[in-house]
Amino acid sequence: MPPAKVSTPRGATHATMLVVSGVLAFTGVLGLAGYADSGAPSGNAAPFAVTGQAGAGVGAAGQAGLGAQTAVAATSHMRNPGNGRLEAVVPDISRTVLLIGDSQAEPVDGWPRLGLAAAGYNVYFCGRGGTGYVAANGATGNYIDALQRGDWQLPSGTPALVVIEGGGNDAGSGASNAQIAGNAGRLIAELRARYPGTRIAMIGTLARGEPDGGARRSEVDALLGTVASANGLAFVSVGDWLTRYGLAKDLADAVHMNTEGRRALGGILERRLRELGLDRKPAAAEQAPLAAVPGGSSAFQD
Repeated sequence: MPPAKVSTPRGATHATMLVVSGVLAFTGVLGLAGYADSGAPSGNAAPFAVTGQAGAGVGAAGQAGLGAQTAVAATSHMRNPGNGRLEAVVPDISRTVLLIGDSQAEPVDGWPRLGLAAAGYNVYFCGRGGTGYVAANGATGNYIDALQRGDWQLPSGTPALVVIEGGGNDAGSGASNAQIAGNAGRLIAELRARYPGTRIAMIGTLARGEPDGGARRSEVDALLGTVASANGLAFVSVGDWLTRYGLAKDLADAVHMNTEGRRALGGILERRLRELGLDRKPAAAEQAPLAAVPGGSSAFQD
């Protein structure tokens, strides 16, 4: 379903930006799966938000689509004169997906990153374990508060896609449907105003499914699907994937996947993204030229 059209000023997107900080090198790679989503130890949460971690470009099937990377780093920060906020300068922004999420998406081999990379995107991450539409982790605000107060910086320019993932911490924290839906709507409006020409999609809350003990997590997944539909956004429901695909055996704890589980979910997500038309279509200039074949022979012969 195409996103609802909105009329927003484009000046904030295209205005000249003022560089206010030098190159920021992100050399550490976060490979942990356990930053606190609901049910994970809160003591693992780091005291600041990480964005754009540099990491290997490994896709769900062992190689990222079109050489895409699961984590790209900001090279500098710039002040957006339209809203006064610092934004991150990211290489190849037109090939990059902005991924907002929690501890399911935070590791460089997290399944949302693997699926998006395999679908052809470089991945720039904004978020932190323990957070959600309503939930905060004590040092970083929930998604909309973290954005507005500068806990993490959106990328400058126009990304190829924006994806919001999460809801598990909201399920675990007792957030109401009204709170979750209200903050999700605020976040969507903010992102649409900032990136008026960019498609936005949502990934729901990983769970077993209501008949199999998914409980509140599956309910939040369904709620977010309703929010996405009301806003004209594509939605990937994952509220029964653990049971549907027999992946509960690959849980590392109550809610996080082990390495095999992350890879499996990444592959499933890639297929779903392609079904929804959310994979990145490379421009003609990105296609590798065919090698010349002597004598006019076909390069595609058996």
